[in-house]
Amino acid sequence: MTTTQVTLVQIDNYGPWTTTPEPRREMDLQTLQSRLFADVAQFLGHRDAYVFFTRFDNMIAVTNGVDGAAHATLQESIGNRYPVSVSLGTAVAERPVDALEAANRRLQTAGSAQDESRTEVLAGEYLSETDRSDLQIAHFDVVNATGKYTDRLNEFDTFINIERAFGSLMRHLREAHGALSFFVGGDNVVAVCPDLPESAFSSAVSHVEADVDIELQVGVGRGASAHEAGFAAKHALEDCRHDGTSVELFGAPAASD
Repeated sequence: MTTTQVTLVQIDNYGPWTTTPEPRREMDLQTLQSRLFADVAQFLGHRDAYVFFTRFDNMIAVTNGVDGAAHATLQESIGNRYPVSVSLGTAVAERPVDALEAANRRLQTAGSAQDESRTEVLAGEYLSETDRSDLQIAHFDVVNATGKYTDRLNEFDTFINIERAFGSLMRHLREAHGALSFFVGGDNVVAVCPDLPESAFSSAVSHVEADVDIELQVGVGRGASAHEAGFAAKHALEDCRHDGTSVELFGAPAASD
């Protein structure tokens, strides 16, 4: 069995702030968002966690091994260095989407994301040392994306094709398994999954090819932290590239079919 600890990072009252006292320059907002993401990613990355930008004003992190004190330190650091503050909701579940739902509810219960009186909420549950178990991460990429798209099409049309593959995969894994998938640049997607057998990943690859006619390959890893599981997935993906296979598992065995 796998267990995933998910943290929702939400900028407090961000929408009204961007237009008060008047609308702010778009590139100033983009710069703030990218710097904030980089700082959150660096902080959590040093603790072997992963963070994904989603809509930038909301970020989703996989924080197995990161305790409440570390979350409080992250929140304090952002509040000291940025003109905005963040609220953090954390929850634990076997399926990543269930953990995210619970984390979301913790913040929603405290107030609206655009409520100026709801600031720096820190609410959650964290895996104890005795409760921790492995989590499972899958790293997908498009087979020969450079030859098929990057070196043949303009960048915008290449991006459309990659987004089509990501959208199809994201919906399939969410609906079929309660997994959370995130575009991480280039032609790469990282999915945080419950305990899935190899056949589930083969089915995901087949679904995307049938749905949008784009071929994927995927490496799957397990570990005690997002970094450990994700690094194992990277190694497995390299096996796909080397051997010409579509699915490879690395590290601890996945659930049996």
